[in-house]
Amino acid sequence: MESPGARHGRRAHPPRSRPLLYGALATAVVLGATAVGTAYVKARAHSGMGAVSSAAAPSASPSATAAGPAGEEASVESVTRPAVDHDELLASAMKAVDVPDGAEVSVAVLDLESGASATYGEDAFDTASIVKVDILAALLLRAQDEGRQLTAAEKSYATAMIENSDNASASELWRTIGEAEGLDAANERFGLTGTEGGDGMLWGLTQTTAADQLRLLRQVFGDDSELSEASRTYLRGLMGQIAVDQRWGVSAAADGSAWALKNGWLPRTATGLWDINSVGRVTVGGRDCLVAVLSDGNATQAKGISLVEAAAVAAVSVFVGQDASASAPPVAVTASS
Repeated sequence: MESPGARHGRRAHPPRSRPLLYGALATAVVLGATAVGTAYVKARAHSGMGAVSSAAAPSASPSATAAGPAGEEASVESVTRPAVDHDELLASAMKAVDVPDGAEVSVAVLDLESGASATYGEDAFDTASIVKVDILAALLLRAQDEGRQLTAAEKSYATAMIENSDNASASELWRTIGEAEGLDAANERFGLTGTEGGDGMLWGLTQTTAADQLRLLRQVFGDDSELSEASRTYLRGLMGQIAVDQRWGVSAAADGSAWALKNGWLPRTATGLWDINSVGRVTVGGRDCLVAVLSDGNATQAKGISLVEAAAVAAVSVFVGQDASASAPPVAVTASS
């Protein structure tokens, strides 16, 4: 079944420009400068030339002393290295990702162990079916506020909506939360700032950013959340039992089955192009990362999936050192969601 909104024109949003960041070059320059500064300090100390001034040693601060040839002490100053810019590292990793002409992609990643994150791209995309995570999170928050558990019918809809990406179930729960108004109210509490619910019943045309999807994932997989532990555990469980034919996307970056995700795919009737998105948690080498990848303008569903998976692998490589050019084995895909 074609996702609600697929037959309608897409709401316009600002034109996109792909960032031209040269992270690898910047890193090389910083490391080179550090090495030169350190070598200069050591040479001054060894030759007995006395104290090294901060002007002589770039970005230096007093830290120790060293004896010169005559036994006198020379002040040695260490070079302070700048903090890692994960956004630049991600931009550099994304250079290995083949983005077809006409397609656009944005990705955000968070290392749960360190709390560090990185984002590539700031533009808004159609959510397609990844909004179903947001719908269920909003429903769970609403139930918490009302001091109740989900009803049997709500649980049935939730299971079908997340595990099988059932659109009819999503529409039922979209109505329950109050459609876009209810979603937007919940998202304000979740800290999402760039997400806007779709008009009427067009939940698949909700607009969002990769950074906002990362914020939503933190609500589901993090400890500092508006959702209770029971609500988070429930939603995580459903995301870990996705139907076999939908186990693609960010899972390409995980160790085997160490993932929990939700994908979205939407063919646009007006253009014949595909929106392909994937969000979730992956575990690689014992390290947990949250990843959100959004894309549009894909010529086919399969090409969109390949793009999203490559971007997910590149994103995780920023924190776990995977080969950003690695590719995942092909998977069976379904026609719509």
